[in-house]
Amino acid sequence: MSHIVHASLFAGGLVLGAGGAILLNRNPSSSSNPPPPALPSATSETKSQAIVQGARTSPLPPPIPGGSAFDSLGPAGYPGPISDLLTHKAYVSSYDRKLRHPHWTAEHLTAASLVRPPATPGSEAPNRGNSVFKEDERIPPLFRARLADYFRSGYDRGHMVPAADAKMSQEAMDETFFLSNMAPQVGAGMNRDYWAHTEDFVRRLTTKFSDLYVFTIPLYLPRQSTDGKWRVTYEVIGNPPNVAVPTHFAKVVLGVGASQPPNSRSLTSSVGLGTGNVMALGAFVMPNAVIPNEAPLESFVVPIETVERAAGLTLFPPAIKSSAKKLCETVKCDIVVRDFGEKSKALVQQQRK
Repeated sequence: MSHIVHASLFAGGLVLGAGGAILLNRNPSSSSNPPPPALPSATSETKSQAIVQGARTSPLPPPIPGGSAFDSLGPAGYPGPISDLLTHKAYVSSYDRKLRHPHWTAEHLTAASLVRPPATPGSEAPNRGNSVFKEDERIPPLFRARLADYFRSGYDRGHMVPAADAKMSQEAMDETFFLSNMAPQVGAGMNRDYWAHTEDFVRRLTTKFSDLYVFTIPLYLPRQSTDGKWRVTYEVIGNPPNVAVPTHFAKVVLGVGASQPPNSRSLTSSVGLGTGNVMALGAFVMPNAVIPNEAPLESFVVPIETVERAAGLTLFPPAIKSSAKKLCETVKCDIVVRDFGEKSKALVQQQRK
């Protein structure tokens, strides 16, 4: 277990936080709790178009007996907080209006979804060189992350869903370049190195599992001060300050194995994950800092409950968490260090635009 995060620090964290009821159907037989949508799939684009339970268009909360301050708000209605739940061809995300980066992003990866389609007459194959960073106009201007916020900030515009996970079309790849999919990340040694190697590790897991469900979550973790007290401190970039810089990032991965016969009903089918066997579950938390390539990936492993408590989210139901094997006991958890050479230089130039 990593020394970076200690689960007991977050014992008071919320069970369910800013993302609402997230993505997994825990009780499909209950008519009072309609199931949220499935994660995006390369084979079913309609899955990513469904609206997640608790969408941002929700009306005023139930009236409080005896009246409340809401009675005098008039047309302004419920002031928030509001979670902008965004659907895309390759991923689903929840945007944090206060910190101006995602609460979380969620992906459904398969070996097939990572295959780049060939070029056709009059159309190129998807290429990240054709994608450009852009502000997300779905977010109200007051709460939007802006290109100017990152300019000369010293941080990269770090993809939470990497472009390499969205090769099914140019449009899908372009959608990963919304600033609503970004968080400020240390560049050399993190975004362009160890974090990129970790993203590659996740993609390589599609050779081991038939389906991967991946959450990426910015975190703000406490650090002990010289007076012995624990505090959370973080930088805010932009002029005026606008976008918060996470102290850590988490990757949570659920790997589902080979499919069962159609007439079987497995644990995963009962919670909305199809008919495969749950194979393995792993969570990694890394500091937003330079990480040596020699650092073992397993040194960043934490219990999934640590991430949930820190983020105020429930990522998977108890049945999944109690039955899944530990990812790093099922597969070898290590990164492959690659020298991206010219590609890395091109990324730096793209970051500066």
